[in-house]
Amino acid sequence: MRHRNKTKKLGRTKAHRKVTLRNLATAILEHHQIKTTLAKSKAARSYVEKLITTGKKDSLAARRQAFKLLQNHRLVKKLFDEIAPTFSERSGGYTRVIKLGRRRGDGAELAILQLVGFEPVLIEEKKPSEKKKKAAPAKKEKKEKKEKKVAAPEEKKIEEKLDKDEAEKKTAPVKKEKEEKKAEEKPEKKAAEEKAAAKEEVKEEKAAELKEEKKAESAEKAEAKPQKKDTAKKETKAKAEKKEEKKAESIEDSKAKDESKSESDADEKTEEKSD
Repeated sequence: MRHRNKTKKLGRTKAHRKVTLRNLATAILEHHQIKTTLAKSKAARSYVEKLITTGKKDSLAARRQAFKLLQNHRLVKKLFDEIAPTFSERSGGYTRVIKLGRRRGDGAELAILQLVGFEPVLIEEKKPSEKKKKAAPAKKEKKEKKEKKVAAPEEKKIEEKLDKDEAEKKTAPVKKEKEEKKAEEKPEKKAAEEKAAAKEEVKEEKAAELKEEKKAESAEKAEAKPQKKDTAKKETKAKAEKKEEKKAESIEDSKAKDESKSESDADEKTEEKSD
């Protein structure tokens, strides 16, 4: 049995219930009024009233206790500086619950939870007698306007023509001044355009000259490359021929040495035989 257990669980766990109450309290302190279910409004009522009583103390410990519950420095400042001082003479009953009936769909009971003294200002509706009094002269004015429209359409046309003539007279000197300014600006613009065109022509000519110079340089380089190749080939051929000549000379020298050796050997042999 739930004897002496006053906490309303609101169909939530402890952590979820704690967060919902904190969110409801922050919304009330921010907007001074919220619309929610009757069970939530009754549960949040005690939570908010306890916060306001701590706000009336206005000490560092009280501010820390309020921040522990709200977790918002801005709302703590608003609670201690704006909301709590308004309830300094009131010893309790800082909030009000207004029932709104059942909600369509699930049939839950709705309610408004608001702070006392912070009710929204309602605009007073105008009395029906004042509306009726104002309606009568409005009808008369409409009738007079219709009569004027039917009676004097030609007068309006004449007035419009006169207005147009006056407007043209006023704007005529201004138009003349604008035309004169344009006429003065035209030769200056033409001179500026001619200068710009001349500059562009000079730039184009310089660019064409540079292109021709580059082409000539590239052609010279292209002509010089095969000449260098030919000279390199001739040099390599001459070197190869020199090497071959040296080889032939060395071969001939070796042959001559061999022949001289063979002759000397033959002479020695003949001398030995003669002895």
